[in-house]
Amino acid sequence: MRVSGPQAHALTAACFEPARDGARRNGQTFPQAVLRRGWLRDPRDGARIDDTLIAHFHAPRSYTGEDVAELHLHGGPGVVAACLRVLIDAGARLAQPGEFTKRAFLNGRLDLAQAEAVADLIAAESERAARAAAVRLAGALSDDLTRLRRDLLDRLVEIEAHVDYPDEVSEPDVAALAADLRAQAARVEELLAGSRGARALREGISCVIVGPPNAGKSSLLNALVASDRAIVSAIPGTTRDVIEDRIVVDGVIVRLSDTAGLREPADVLEAEGVARTRRALAGADLVVLVVDASVPPGADEREAFAQTVGRPRIVLCNKGDLGDAGAADVRRLAGDRDVVIAGSVRWPQTVERVRIEMARLGWGGQIDTNRALVANARHVQALTRAREALTRALQTLDEGHPMDVVSSDLREAAAAYGEVTGDQVTEEVLDGIFSRFCVGK
Repeated sequence: MRVSGPQAHALTAACFEPARDGARRNGQTFPQAVLRRGWLRDPRDGARIDDTLIAHFHAPRSYTGEDVAELHLHGGPGVVAACLRVLIDAGARLAQPGEFTKRAFLNGRLDLAQAEAVADLIAAESERAARAAAVRLAGALSDDLTRLRRDLLDRLVEIEAHVDYPDEVSEPDVAALAADLRAQAARVEELLAGSRGARALREGISCVIVGPPNAGKSSLLNALVASDRAIVSAIPGTTRDVIEDRIVVDGVIVRLSDTAGLREPADVLEAEGVARTRRALAGADLVVLVVDASVPPGADEREAFAQTVGRPRIVLCNKGDLGDAGAADVRRLAGDRDVVIAGSVRWPQTVERVRIEMARLGWGGQIDTNRALVANARHVQALTRAREALTRALQTLDEGHPMDVVSSDLREAAAAYGEVTGDQVTEEVLDGIFSRFCVGK
């Protein structure tokens, strides 16, 4: 149970009795970051509540930058509820979502990109996602953008000093300025290029398995999750609802949906299943179209291709263990844009190939979690504005316009960097960011 604020130490000391005499030093003050054992007591009647450990952290050397006390309790609901009541009676209040991290940001212990990485670390559902969030929390992205912003502001100072004092300050070298801006634009482009994989690690992707009835969709789901998750039958139309499960591919959560066969429905129940398939398709990041390639494609196969056109699509020519009489025709239906895999869901190498192509189409393949990654939409939007501003500034220089004309674009790019790190951000944006945190952080 964490308490932060100027009265944190006095408030917790009033309800904590050290197990040994002399544990307290200087009255109510405990040493920095040292665990002490004792009893949590109710100040009203002195009744013991729990055998507890307490640690005090002194401002500014704490997570929030304020005085902080942490009570380590036994986790039973009754103990936790009693401790909350005692602390609130003593003058504390419940924290708002993300309030501890927000205080850390406001007190300069973290910048905004690092604060957002705390939420990403808590929400990470795979080891690689946690590793990428930890790199952002350590400041890899923040350091990059702080350096870029500082360099831009230095260039602005040189330009504006020349404009204000042309007789005393020489004009900055245009070629050197252009080289600096191109280097910045290249770095921003690199960060944006990595955002696809970073966002996939952070948020996962949705993958819908579609195709005609009895093509092997449910068998593919079962093979990918290594479990009999979906009922498999030779009877067309067995799957009537959308069946969902998750797998991890290279650290990315892939939310799989096995759907009803795409065809003209035979009854009301199948019609509802097909309607749900189409709704699942509408929100899919990736489509795996499963086709029985042991026989030539018919009307159902052509309808399935038509329903999924224009989406990132893997076409699985399934049932290769039964023959490939339809494989060539399926490839012609797929065209050059689709990834086509010939094989069988009964073959491990086919299933592994599907996983590899999911990674390549879904987020570009292997993700380097040891470098700065741009992981959320707010960062992408800000850096996109920075790239556009840098592009305009370079065009201005290339066209030979006066150097002071680029000042507004350089300010815009610097402001965009500052939005990510929190150097330039509104209270409304802050409230929106921290409202998504869990209460305990």
